[in-house]
Amino acid sequence: QSQLVESGGGLVQPGGSLRLSCAASGFIMSNYAIGWFRQAPGKEREGVSCISSGGGTTNYKKSVKGRYTISKDSVADTVYLQINTLTTEDTGVYYCAAGPYCGLSITQNSYRYWGQGTQVTVSS
Repeated sequence: QSQLVESGGGLVQPGGSLRLSCAASGFIMSNYAIGWFRQAPGKEREGVSCISSGGGTTNYKKSVKGRYTISKDSVADTVYLQINTLTTEDTGVYYCAAGPYCGLSITQNSYRYWGQGTQVTVSS
């Protein structure tokens, strides 16, 4: 069964940092672009970042640019999302997904495989 598994979420104080991980099971992640999506409480799920299959292209939602960094470890076949200077606006469930490309507009429709999500809560 092909699936993605996220990890690294938790409760963090404002101003802190987190690194989320996304690993694949049942397929080779490096063949796909990987996107990170966030669903804040009471809101629609939205794309926050993506990275191309080769790692050469990255895109970010405008509001997170400068604080979020997506990266890929091809040896470990894992994609990471580093989030710095966390605010309460970053609270939500973070999902990773695999799809055919990483576009400027990070829309979930093109992504095929999804993880179950990891909760990030930013609170003092």
